[in-house]
Amino acid sequence: MDAVITYVNSTDPLWQREYAKATGRPLEEKRFRDWGTLKYLLRGIGKFMPFVENVFLVVSSESQMPSWASEKLHMVCHKDIIPQELLPVFNSCAIEMFLHRIPGLDEEFIYFNDDMFPVAPCNAEDFFMGGRSAIGFSRHLFAGGMYKKQCRNSDHLARKALGMGKRCFFVRPQHTCSPMLKSECDAVYKAVEADILGSITPLRTSGNVNQYLFLDYLYYSGKTTGSAISNKHLSQAVYSGEQIAQYIRHSETKLVCINDVHMSEEKYASMREKMLAGFEYLLPDKSRFEIQAPARK
Repeated sequence: MDAVITYVNSTDPLWQREYAKATGRPLEEKRFRDWGTLKYLLRGIGKFMPFVENVFLVVSSESQMPSWASEKLHMVCHKDIIPQELLPVFNSCAIEMFLHRIPGLDEEFIYFNDDMFPVAPCNAEDFFMGGRSAIGFSRHLFAGGMYKKQCRNSDHLARKALGMGKRCFFVRPQHTCSPMLKSECDAVYKAVEADILGSITPLRTSGNVNQYLFLDYLYYSGKTTGSAISNKHLSQAVYSGEQIAQYIRHSETKLVCINDVHMSEEKYASMREKMLAGFEYLLPDKSRFEIQAPARK
């Protein structure tokens, strides 16, 4: 079993120049802000998910690779998996359409956004059972806002890939890490490749599909268990930095997703400091994905 993480370092000057050239827009801080938590996601995988063999970090270019990363963290650049004519992209929905093309990726892989963290011991069966993806789903009727429209689009395209008609409701997986099957992702892509390519845009729009396309396909194919992943969703619009840090230190679930929101620079600095303190308390030791300090003589 492998893990895949998509990551952006928005302070990278090369990335900033490419973003400005391609979009002509000011940087959206909420979407690309770096909280300094990637190393704790990797430490969580190393400590709480020992069954994960390889971890692939998907980045726009070599300049995005963290300076502290060891050779155990496998870098995948967008150019390695995304058709050249679609680059550059700054849209996670677009990038997610091509994760299954990572060379050497295991049949069973777990996809993490970089705001999702293992915070307690996990078992392989928490994510896959008997060749099926273990994740919960909910049904929705209304699709207000960009995110829910993307979820609805993904549901409709998954049904199309299986020769099924649209329905008034759509399903949506849990907002947590995503257990996926590489061969099934390949099958979806081949079935609706033209639709997927037609949905790709450099920045997010309500016409995109997202990674839920692949999970919805598994759901309608009967290849999900229906069991929910032990996860807590913490929005920074609702929880204070201290509350989030306290949950990290003494979690009641195996994973936590910490959702970024628009906030002042002062609040961001305060939230970041408290969150990092919580993660450092839980995960103080470097993982195999970090360069180790040389041994003292």
